[in-house]
This record gives sequence, C-alpha cells and structure tokens, in this order.
Amino acid sequence: MALSLTVNGRNYTVDVEPETPLLWVLRDNMGLTGTKYGCGIARCGTCTVHIDGQVARSCATQAAAAVGKRITTIEGLSPTSTHPVQVAWTELDVPQCGYCQSGQIMAAAALLAKRPRPTDADIDTEMELNLCRCGTYQGIRAAIHRAAAIAGGAR
Repeated sequence: MALSLTVNGRNYTVDVEPETPLLWVLRDNMGLTGTKYGCGIARCGTCTVHIDGQVARSCATQAAAAVGKRITTIEGLSPTSTHPVQVAWTELDVPQCGYCQSGQIMAAAALLAKRPRPTDADIDTEMELNLCRCGTYQGIRAAIHRAAAIAGGAR
C-alpha cells in the first residue's frame, strides 16, 4: 500500500504495509539511518523521533499512524548540526559508544521545546525512558543545561 509521509519537511511516498513500524520505513525505505533500533518495544528510547513536535517511539509507531503528520528525525533536527542540543552534545563530548545518542538528542530537543529552562528534576523525569548502556546520564543532564543556555533559556 502506498503511504504518503512528511519527513524532515520532505514528502515521501512509500509502498509498505500500513502496520510496518515507522522505524523500518525511515531506515529501509528512506535511508534515514540516524534513528536506531534498540529494543523494538518502545522501552529504551533509541528510536525516538518527533511526530508533530511530540516525542514518539518509531519502533512502536505504525507507519499509517504517521500519515498527515510532520515527522522529524535526527537528520532533520538541524541539517548542519547547529541545533543547541547538538552543539551542547559536541561541546561536552557526551557520547561514549554513541548508539543511543540520536534518541537522547531528540528527547532533549522535545524537552527544551516545552520547557526552555528545565530543572534537574525536569530533565530526569523527561529523560528517564531513554536508556544509555554507557551511563552518560550526568553528561546528558549537563548538555541539556548547556543547550538551554545556548538557546537563551539559562536559569
């Protein structure tokens, strides 16, 4: 079945089953491999994207559910990697293995969009469902505060 999806501001038509996970459509049909597969059951956050500005787990979102909505992947957050979260991540050298980082960055960007001056408690609450096997949580928290400062929302 042909589905029309808007991803990173670009319109795509893909021939997939409606229940195909959005993650696989992004990766296999569109070549957008920045969104990673982690658990497949929406528990780790590695596959986080934005759908109409809200955090969504693409491994558990059917492609058909995203029709008519704006999907943003890590590639579309900032094509030049100048989003404040991306800048802060680089400045503070957050990633270790890096596998979960696109999901972490997407979750952090969504947090800052709704709460430009987050507290540690805000960050912990919003980011708790994004798992990092390397345990870079302190670096992630510091980078979110740095991103808020870059964006002008420093506390």
